Amino acid sequence: MKDQRKKFKGSPKRFHPKGITILYEDYDIIVIEKTHGLLTVPTAKEKENTVDYLLNGYVKKGNPKSRKNVFVVHRLDRDTSGVLIFAKSEQSKKYLQDNWKKATKTYYTVVNGILEQKEGLISSYLTQNAIYRVYSVEDPEAGKLSKTEYKVLKESENYSLIEVNLLTGRKNQIRVHFSEAGHPVVGDKMYGEKEKEIKRLCLHAARLSINHPVTKERMTFETEIPAYFNSLLN
Repeated sequence: MKDQRKKFKGSPKRFHPKGITILYEDYDIIVIEKTHGLLTVPTAKEKENTVDYLLNGYVKKGNPKSRKNVFVVHRLDRDTSGVLIFAKSEQSKKYLQDNWKKATKTYYTVVNGILEQKEGLISSYLTQNAIYRVYSVEDPEAGKLSKTEYKVLKESENYSLIEVNLLTGRKNQIRVHFSEAGHPVVGDKMYGEKEKEIKRLCLHAARLSINHPVTKERMTFETEIPAYFNSLLN
């Protein structure tokens, strides 16, 4: 299988979709870096400007009759950029999702203010209300245990650049934990402050490690800190 994966050739460059950088591809998986502002999957309002739709067009190589498809393994919010993995078969999708707890995920974020503790662990029980806003509760029965490990990489007068290891993968976990700690993610209109000069939500899925669904080999996919994040601290 390793030899076959080395020989694998993806679709020609002309089929590569905008807003998506292909980091790795073989017969079983495709790993991409998503730009911010792009949905992972279609919604009732947006069908085509999504990673799922664009990647399906990519693997079909412009042939609408092709039976080739990609399968969603996990998602990133529209305004979050970074690493996404898609499966190329139901079997690969099932393996990746069944073993998702073994995956390790690292994010970069820029938050407002200066943190007193330069590294640590934020832990709480998260739940959501009727309008899908996530928040922490004290009752373990009322929420799901959520753990966010962090380390400050760089500081300026107003912002902190942070590396986050996501120990659990709850909805909006990083955004809620830092907001409740008094340091909301920059550009977060739901849990933070509305800042007119900020161009995007400063949250990036930087690194993902998984076991390959066929070879079981441990694989890590990495991206750089977005230039915009560094520019905010300079």
